[in-house]
Amino acid sequence: MNIAIVDYGMGNLHSAYKAVQKVALNARVELVDTPEKIQAADRIILPGQGAIAACMAAIRSKHLLAALKDAAKNKPFLGICIGPQLMSCHSTENNGVDGIGLLDCETVRFNPDGQDCGEKIKIPQMGWNQIKQNREHFLWNGISDNSFFYFVHSYHLTDNDFSIGTCSYGETFPAAVAKDNIAGLQAHPEKSGENGLRFLANFVAWQP
Repeated sequence: MNIAIVDYGMGNLHSAYKAVQKVALNARVELVDTPEKIQAADRIILPGQGAIAACMAAIRSKHLLAALKDAAKNKPFLGICIGPQLMSCHSTENNGVDGIGLLDCETVRFNPDGQDCGEKIKIPQMGWNQIKQNREHFLWNGISDNSFFYFVHSYHLTDNDFSIGTCSYGETFPAAVAKDNIAGLQAHPEKSGENGLRFLANFVAWQP
């Protein structure tokens, strides 16, 4: 098995690479930055950090957009950190930016007034928070409901029909999604201890 971690120049991918290597001992794990290597991979992981406009610009500058869309049609495809936001249709960040369009939802900023709790919240959300598993899925195998994961983000996906886990931070938002062969985790699995490693291991074993 060949697992491609997409390197489009946004963020230090060393920890994510090491985490995937740790749980995929029998696979070839590779940082890739060309369409050809994305096409050759069996599984795709799309990580990253930073502003979405810069991320999308970097993806386009490396001519990866078409390859990512094509891979997402039939290969197990996981977005982590900003990955799910990139996979959405549109983000309100940077005065509005179109995403890759793999998930039929938008990305919006946290309401600083705390939409549900009525108290001001700090943005970004930075630290540990619990994910409520609102739908059974293979990716949750061996992970207890309401387990803690590590987050660093100011934007999140809007409500959608393919949420498999929600998180509460001033408001309830989708923290994990899955649709056919595509999945996303807003948290940083590589920084989330055993729960994060288990999620990555489940992705490696997932047969959608």
